[in-house]
Amino acid sequence: MILRRSLLSAPAALAGQSLKAQGALDGKLQSLVKQFHQQTAGEAWWYARHLESGRESAFRPDERVRTASTIKLPIMAAAFDLAARGELRWTERLTLRREDIVSGSGILREFTPGETFRLDDLVRLMIVVSDNTATNLVLDRVGGDTVNAFLDRIGLKDTRTLRKIRGDGTQLKPASGWSTAGQAPGNQRFGIGVATSREMARLMEMLHQGKLVSTESSREMLAILERQQYKDCIGRRLPAKTTVASKSGALDALRSDVALVKAPNGTFTIAITVDGMKEVDYSEDNAGSILIADLAKAIVAELAG
Repeated sequence: MILRRSLLSAPAALAGQSLKAQGALDGKLQSLVKQFHQQTAGEAWWYARHLESGRESAFRPDERVRTASTIKLPIMAAAFDLAARGELRWTERLTLRREDIVSGSGILREFTPGETFRLDDLVRLMIVVSDNTATNLVLDRVGGDTVNAFLDRIGLKDTRTLRKIRGDGTQLKPASGWSTAGQAPGNQRFGIGVATSREMARLMEMLHQGKLVSTESSREMLAILERQQYKDCIGRRLPAKTTVASKSGALDALRSDVALVKAPNGTFTIAITVDGMKEVDYSEDNAGSILIADLAKAIVAELAG
């Protein structure tokens, strides 16, 4: 685990106080992860940054992990990039076929096949209610290789969309829609996507800076992420008057969340993944969700100094 800040220009006394505070936060985060591992056998990865001070908290931030539904964030960004280039129109209508419907999160699976939907509405469904069927329709239109080429252009080399979503554990469909990266044997174990915590947090920082596609596109994407309805992880225990723009993900053994947090004490980018939990629990009180909430609470409270 690393908690660091450039102290070259700080007075010695302030530097000592800063290091002491970082050490206290370091110990608290390690204790939370140790207790979680003892209870669930799960592991954790994260990267967080306080944007005003540059202070960072990171644990295994450059290890590749399964994304679950957090991969929907770069898929949205790639769609906005194509729209900015004039290579797709938000008013395009895509047809929902029976074979497109997959189980799991979302509402499109309740609609009648043959209905058509605007592309921008599908993107919003993909994020706000994490709609799996909408995600697959967007991926069909945008293309997994196009998403990954966009990620290459913005310098995120380890984040990749790999294939379409198969549904939940009770109604899995055959895997399909593989990107070139997804066909690599070493990547298939990651499921629909792979990323690192550092890169996902960097994506959020670029949104905050207005550098993801454009200032206007970044603002629109952040507004969508603020309306994302799953707030039981990073946004669960943060102080009042805090704004959270986030995208979460869940699998049987995994919980993940990526967020831009605007709190009274500053702005934070946070990306946390927990995986390897031995018990399947899709309640709001999943142990992984609780750990992410506790880690985020400590980071927001103490990382700014």
